[in-house]
Amino acid sequence: MIPAESGAAFPPAGLPGLDPAWSRLVTDSRGHTWHVLDHGSPEHGTVVCVHGNPTWSYLWRRFVAAAPPGWRVVAVDQLGMGYSERGTARTLAERIDDLDAVLDALDVTGPVVTAGHDWGGAVSLGWAVRNRALQRYDAAEPGTNLSSGRSAAASSPCLLAVVLANTAVHQPAGAAAPSLIRLARTPALRQAVCGATPMFVRATTALSRPALPSAVRDAFAAPYASADRRRAVDEFVADIPLEPEHVSAATLDGIAEEIRKLDDVPVLLLWGPRDPVFSDRYLRDLRARLPHADVQRYERASHLVLEDAPEAAADAWNWISDVAGPDEGPVRRPGSDERAGRPSGDGDGQGAPTLWAALEARAGDPSPAVVEPGVRAISWDLLVRRVHELAVGLADHGVSPGDRVALLVPPGADLTAAAHACWRAGASVVVADPGLGAAGLARALRGAHPAHVVGALPGLTLAAALGIPGSRIAAGPIPPGRLLGAPVTLAALARRGRALLDRGTALPAEAGPDDEAAVLFTSGATGPAKGVVYRHRQARAQIAALRAAYGITGDDRLVAAFPPFALYGPALGIPSAVPEVRKPGALTAAALARAVAAVDATMVFASPAALRNVVATGAVLDPGQRGALAGVRRVVSAGAPVPAALLHALRGVLPNAAAHTPYGMTEALPVTDVALAEIDAAGPGNGVCVGHALPGVDVAVVPLSRLGVPDGEPTRAPGITGEISVAGPHVKDRYDQLWAVQRRSAREPRRHRTGDVGHLDAEGRLWVEGRLVHVITAADGPVTPVGVEQRVEAVDGVASAAVVGVGPAGTQQVVVVVVPEPMIAARRAGAPLLAVAPLTDAVRAAAGVAVAAVLVADALPVDIRHAAKIDRTRVAAWAGRVLAGARRRRP
Repeated sequence: MIPAESGAAFPPAGLPGLDPAWSRLVTDSRGHTWHVLDHGSPEHGTVVCVHGNPTWSYLWRRFVAAAPPGWRVVAVDQLGMGYSERGTARTLAERIDDLDAVLDALDVTGPVVTAGHDWGGAVSLGWAVRNRALQRYDAAEPGTNLSSGRSAAASSPCLLAVVLANTAVHQPAGAAAPSLIRLARTPALRQAVCGATPMFVRATTALSRPALPSAVRDAFAAPYASADRRRAVDEFVADIPLEPEHVSAATLDGIAEEIRKLDDVPVLLLWGPRDPVFSDRYLRDLRARLPHADVQRYERASHLVLEDAPEAAADAWNWISDVAGPDEGPVRRPGSDERAGRPSGDGDGQGAPTLWAALEARAGDPSPAVVEPGVRAISWDLLVRRVHELAVGLADHGVSPGDRVALLVPPGADLTAAAHACWRAGASVVVADPGLGAAGLARALRGAHPAHVVGALPGLTLAAALGIPGSRIAAGPIPPGRLLGAPVTLAALARRGRALLDRGTALPAEAGPDDEAAVLFTSGATGPAKGVVYRHRQARAQIAALRAAYGITGDDRLVAAFPPFALYGPALGIPSAVPEVRKPGALTAAALARAVAAVDATMVFASPAALRNVVATGAVLDPGQRGALAGVRRVVSAGAPVPAALLHALRGVLPNAAAHTPYGMTEALPVTDVALAEIDAAGPGNGVCVGHALPGVDVAVVPLSRLGVPDGEPTRAPGITGEISVAGPHVKDRYDQLWAVQRRSAREPRRHRTGDVGHLDAEGRLWVEGRLVHVITAADGPVTPVGVEQRVEAVDGVASAAVVGVGPAGTQQVVVVVVPEPMIAARRAGAPLLAVAPLTDAVRAAAGVAVAAVLVADALPVDIRHAAKIDRTRVAAWAGRVLAGARRRRP
């Protein structure tokens, strides 16, 4: 049904996801008639949802549908929009008045949570700051339950919490308004694009990736079928205050300042960073005005974040329940407990030395601290002095305590000095591994919102190309200038700091255990890389755990052959060498030997990909290189599973090194440790044996349901497969700007759910069976992939294998994808993708589970960072296509 041009009406039936029972028409006291979605009962409160331009209340349909009992949801169609009445043009101030009027007509009283998207964010915030004065719970003590004494029969609405999604209240200084908005607001184009044609309406839903279903796009466009029906779309664009004299400029400026007073009101920001309109600069502005806000970024989402990330509705309701729910326990008020639900304990790390204590203890020592073979060696004394000079120089340059500093510097002396100087100045370092690739780096660094970027020439070039925020500081011999936006170098800052120290300037105050120390990034093997925040207490505890686990003393010397390990040596107070090869998989045995010889190393930290290439290139070592490598007593490899066969082969290159493979992840490393001798003693099993938990670390599993869902309390009983859950003083503080992901990972207080699945054996050893997202949900129950893959890879002629599920959850079929040995692959040009009978029979016999199909591939996709973790999600999609008739030979 197309409504009358000016009257309010009900939406047509059959719009996807929209229940007609939610729709009602209501007339306010001024005689304006609105269409609203109204659902639920307000025992706990009412959530008021306000759309932007050119959408309508349909945007909130998932949010309405997900409302838990006791909550009322009101999603309005703003006047002139959706199916509300048409009339005169509205200014921002009038739209705030409108919202007051319709909520009065709907008899919305008691606690209110506002939710706004696009320009609905400004409208809802305008209402929120106006009603802030009516909030009834200001006196609530931290930890009290705000529902006590709450009454939905209160005479007026009172602000309880705020939810915002891709919106803005201010144009950041020095930044132009979004080009799409400036273009649409051009008088010559505005009426044609926004009013006369549906171009603006259709373009908005075209921003989504993946593309929205055509029925959903049609539903968004349904209220705007004619030029008359689109008049308010045009007027809404015209009301965007880009000029200071604009009629709505003062109103928006007032909202932008007033929201700073919402400092004890819970706020959630739901954000799609691919939005070409409200980009990350607007998120940074909102966070500066609402520093206590929780943030959930959906890295693949664009402007219509509620469409692009359907899980956002459930995430928002979980947040509302946590901060404002009546029965879920104490309500977290902003600032009352920043570590609520996080795995670190209040006392953890208090007595541990600072991150720079071991470094400073060697002040005056002329022996090498950091060696870059064939390039330079930096003494302990020089390194300590450089760290102090840089700390003072950075502070003088404007690096403040709490600032984030992205370090785009290769491992070596410059990175070591810059990182420790940042910590000594109270700043937090953002370290992103180049192994994430350009797109991954862009997502990671933009999301971290660094205030400053320290980079060598490649790093600064990349930062400029990717649009990474932050002031620039050049590392290395880069002339400062406008080209890369770096007006100063680290060397210049060190000279400035030296001069200030000579004049009596004190070093910056030391960071405390609860101050942020670092943002590190996961590998991105199962989705966009996640930022992991460590406070100083967790970082200190990690250094202590490594020292204790491997018996590290002042007599040890380290080769850090993987970028994240490069900072460990100085933090442990031991000399370290960094091989000249930057990509882990390109490390040769000769390059490792040169690095070992440079510091007479006793330990090597390397990734599995690096060790594979070391073994592959070991035959060309000369006697001197072999002699250097013979002095290594321990090799530690982490980041991905390390096959026992590789560790055995490594003895040919490092004959006297005890091989250790700690289990852990960016969020917690190390968790367990196992030596090759213990792996051999454990023998074959269902997964990879990663050993016993380290002292101070607790490991348990959350059992899997029949559908592969972790269900129940963590258990330490042997033989039960479940999601691995860990606790310890060096477990991450939280995920950065991923409130919902953090909540899911810390469902048990002070524990971290790893996303890995495995079991404990009768001796208390942990066996890792794969990733939770790769569990196959077969009709007989969940099947984990790693144990099956190990058994299949023992079949003659199989080089590697991936085990995946194809079909609907609960009835998935097990499919094994094998890569034959090279000599077999060379003979099978043109061979079918379905494996030939002898290989199929052998694989089925070895698998130990019912196998529906055996496929042959040229190679298996692995992650960029470690070149070791199989992307089983990609393999499963390929297998499904092949079984449906596709002929591509590689996933």
